[in-house]
Amino acid sequence: MLRYLINRLIQGGIVMIVLFTLTFFLVKSLPGSPFKTEKAIPEHIQARMNAYYGLDQPLPVQFAKRASNILKGDFGSSLRLEGREVTEIISQAFPVSFQLGIVAITLAIGIGIPLGVIAAWKKNSLLDYSSMALAMIGICLPSFVIGPVLANRFGQEWQILPAMGWATLNPLYWILPAITLGLASAAYLSRLTRAGMLDTLSQDFVRTARAKGVSQKNILIRHCLRGGLSPAVAYIGPAFAGIISGSLVIESVFALPGLGTHFIKAIETGDEPVLTGIVLLFGVLIILANFATDILAYWLNPRLRS
Repeated sequence: MLRYLINRLIQGGIVMIVLFTLTFFLVKSLPGSPFKTEKAIPEHIQARMNAYYGLDQPLPVQFAKRASNILKGDFGSSLRLEGREVTEIISQAFPVSFQLGIVAITLAIGIGIPLGVIAAWKKNSLLDYSSMALAMIGICLPSFVIGPVLANRFGQEWQILPAMGWATLNPLYWILPAITLGLASAAYLSRLTRAGMLDTLSQDFVRTARAKGVSQKNILIRHCLRGGLSPAVAYIGPAFAGIISGSLVIESVFALPGLGTHFIKAIETGDEPVLTGIVLLFGVLIILANFATDILAYWLNPRLRS
């Protein structure tokens, strides 16, 4: 177990280095300048601003300085929002994105796993076919299509739920963004859960339990659930990654004060410090989520421990 933990830490460190390197050079390859505005800036002022932020130095020198500062915990200041530290921007906007991601993945797990278990239990029934058909629809519809439709119907036309804005303590504001983000993951989880449960239900120990007169309910819950959930659990980490990355777009659809607005604006203006900070933050979250799901998979499936 100790070797496994060390290997995962090393892999996580390599992933973060690659993320930082790719983000830095991709942002530098974007056209334009972060200081360009609607009004033309004189060349000498543009040159002084580039010199102040070190943008006039060769790319390898800029890369080395940025890497050194990040290792010290200094992510720098935003090039677009003068005087604002990257850590300040993230600390103010990240709680909204994180809360939305947690609500969405919880919703996906709460819908997808029970639906998959029931579909496997009622194999080849109308309930099985209908639930898998709904899951396929959820997979095929992208979140950036579902979001505007839900906001228009439930928010503007029917005025049942808020279509814009965010309230940390008011669950009504969470529903539409969370459904938009969690629907596709719930669909994948239901299909993976169904496949895992059907595979477990076909094992020899299940037939032995049935021959001994064990009820179908006990077989499903006590004997099959733990092993049947392994494929779904392995997917939860990548699902959380997809939800977090997808929230950056959905936040713009529902006008949420999360990291999405800063992320999109940073791309438009080439604000490398903000982009790097957000990408590395989500990288850490994804690595931790995958690590947690691996530990849970080890607990569910003893065969993986060898």
